[in-house]
Amino acid sequence: QVQLVESGGGLVQPGGSLRLSCAASGITFNFFRMGWYRRQAPEKQRELVATITRFGVTTYADSVKDRFTISRDNAKNTVYLQMASLKLEDTAVYYCYALSATSSDYWGQGTQVTVSS
Repeated sequence: QVQLVESGGGLVQPGGSLRLSCAASGITFNFFRMGWYRRQAPEKQRELVATITRFGVTTYADSVKDRFTISRDNAKNTVYLQMASLKLEDTAVYYCYALSATSSDYWGQGTQVTVSS
């Protein structure tokens, strides 16, 4: 059974930092592309935040480039999202996802990040 469990969300002031973690089980983690999406409001679509391939190649949405950093620890089956210089518009539910080479995808339940003064 595949599980992706996010943690690290919470309330932070503008300009602050948070680190999200996603612990994966039930998959051969180092064979998967991992990433983070977010949904800023229930009526909005999920948007890509960042991805990291099994080889460590990263991509970012323009809106978070130079502020967010995605990384992975294959020994711990965990992917991280370090978020800095947080803005009000970064408020969202953040979802971890895993994508296999055969395009099977799995999603976590999400963790809320709220940026507010």
